[in-house]
Amino acid sequence: MSRIENAHNIAALRREAQRRLPRMVFDYIDGGADDEFTLGANNRRFADYELLFKSLVDISEIDTATTVMGDACSAPIIVTPTAVQRLFHPREGEAAVARAAKKAGLIHCLSTLASTTIEDIARFNDGPKWFQVYVWKDRGLVEQALERARKAGFTGLILTVDVPVAGNRERDLVNAFSVPPEINAKTVSQVLARPGYLWDIATTSKISTANWVDLETRDMGIAEFLDTQFDRSVTWKDAAWMKEAWGGPFAIKGICRADDARRCVDAGADAVWISNHGGRQLDTAPATIDTLADIVAAVSGQAEVILDGGIRRGTDIVKALALGARAVAVGRPYLYGLGAAGEAGVTRALDILTSALRRDMALTGVTRLDALTPDFVRKPR
Repeated sequence: MSRIENAHNIAALRREAQRRLPRMVFDYIDGGADDEFTLGANNRRFADYELLFKSLVDISEIDTATTVMGDACSAPIIVTPTAVQRLFHPREGEAAVARAAKKAGLIHCLSTLASTTIEDIARFNDGPKWFQVYVWKDRGLVEQALERARKAGFTGLILTVDVPVAGNRERDLVNAFSVPPEINAKTVSQVLARPGYLWDIATTSKISTANWVDLETRDMGIAEFLDTQFDRSVTWKDAAWMKEAWGGPFAIKGICRADDARRCVDAGADAVWISNHGGRQLDTAPATIDTLADIVAAVSGQAEVILDGGIRRGTDIVKALALGARAVAVGRPYLYGLGAAGEAGVTRALDILTSALRRDMALTGVTRLDALTPDFVRKPR
């Protein structure tokens, strides 16, 4: 049995990614901001909620199918947008993730900072897919990207709002890490320690923000590119403009307050996406699971609620759904798989989570997603 087939949980895929990737690249996936309190809390806080299971329930048929923002999917697990995925597997990158999501029947999200073009992703995945954007200074660039996404068959738009400036990701500073990666005195030993990765980098095209190469960003790191385009004067009016410019299903990602969730509804959002950017932005922000119930109450069914951050087990998914989330989204789990083994690793990560969801629904005594209600969850004092 291969190492990937023998990976029975996300933690095992994380270890495989750490074994294959240079430390600077692994730390870019794995790390958070400042002292990484929020990063750790996202993972730990799920354990503070207990599941009150029902007994003697007919669980012969478990149905995990659902819709999110109108798109049908085999399970309420969204493959969240993450940037420059060729960094983690230079030969496959976003193509591996798109294909694996298609096979799993899950919604795939493409980052505006992808290292594969919008059009290529449409070739790899003709299933449900959403495109992620920021509000940039040049609104014309945004409108061009939206038009390309429409033509390529993307059905949903995600506006990320929790990156007004980049967080203080100290692991990257210690590693002198940049995107695309540069070989320097600090990183040369890390790269030489992973000859397979070094060969992949040396024998594939340069990693870049593939959808913006015509803006002459080839000689500019992604951080510098973002700094030239991020509009720090963005307000809720701009979110409403984005919804109107897109004209279709629209999610606002990066919400942790109930009052901001209401503003999402007022701006026309079809989904409120609870996220603290995986603990990579404002450290000591609350774990996403701790904000879920208040946000669900605030939107009062006027928008669907998506939650990311810390999802590693089927029980995490069951708890989030029982507390009112329509779906959860995962980033690091499939990136560990991608770093470990390309498409095979992503497929394994998604299979681990979808299989665990079915098993843990059965153990909870629930056969349908809409039967998961808050009474299944208890938070001991």
